[in-house]
Amino acid sequence: MTRNECKNHELVVLGDEYAGTETIQLWADTGMKFIGVAKGTPSTVDCNAIAEAGIQLSYTPGRNRVAVAEYTIGLMIAVARNITLSCTGLSRGEHVGAPMDDIYDVPDIKNVTFGPLDAKHPFMDYGIGFELYGKKLGIAGYGAIGREVATRALALGMDVSAYDPYISEDRIRIDGVKPASLDDMLRESDIVSIHLPVLPSTKGMVNREWFQKMKPTAYLINTARAAVIDQKDFVEALLDKRIAGAALDVYWKEPVPANHPVLKMRNVICTPHMAGLTTDVDSWSGVMMGEEILAYLKNEPRKYIWKIRS
Repeated sequence: MTRNECKNHELVVLGDEYAGTETIQLWADTGMKFIGVAKGTPSTVDCNAIAEAGIQLSYTPGRNRVAVAEYTIGLMIAVARNITLSCTGLSRGEHVGAPMDDIYDVPDIKNVTFGPLDAKHPFMDYGIGFELYGKKLGIAGYGAIGREVATRALALGMDVSAYDPYISEDRIRIDGVKPASLDDMLRESDIVSIHLPVLPSTKGMVNREWFQKMKPTAYLINTARAAVIDQKDFVEALLDKRIAGAALDVYWKEPVPANHPVLKMRNVICTPHMAGLTTDVDSWSGVMMGEEILAYLKNEPRKYIWKIRS
């Protein structure tokens, strides 16, 4: 719907539409008393204008928490076992045999392998990788998605710690996760997974100091927002091998520029911002926003109210 079509309505619910200061004021002046944004973070609306109008903003935090958590675990497995590197290599014709006239005419051999473990073997080119079992995972940001990642990582037998100054240590321990200071989490983790919101206090927070504290064998996973990482420091850390590698689903500019150096790095997995969307996410979002609307109509407390953060 257009801006004018939403005038004179008491309830307005948005998806990915943008609503700035003038739009919010117009809607409030013509009778809007409920506004909802069916997103995990209502970054598409002027939250200050909504607050100044004396209206609470409903949103759908964690609507894609399962989607992102599963994707994050997938990226961890992919970096640990060099899955995308070896998959891409085969597709490009690396480490393949000669063409066959009849691909179905194969010898009856039980132990089928890629050949002797010599300098030409895929293991030597791509690396043999490591198991997640028993490894230390550090989670930066223990919100809805961070907790879902922790649950799945624990099921894989990982040792999980979390850094989040806004979550009580007791709440973190309930999940079987170890609360940790930022320095301890960075120093001890084999994999660090970023789940931070973009706030003035978090922009560029993941910087040279972070990478210097991490193990040189550690990997960074980011399915949150690229803005929390200092781009130049990150590229330098990878080039200088201060960290072993990374997996990224988000970028500082999207689509990611074709000449961005991470796209050419063998130790970086890049996917095009796919973690947060599945065929199930809209259902989660609809249920949560429906609960908010019903609570408003019944004059009951709402569960998903956005609080302006610094």
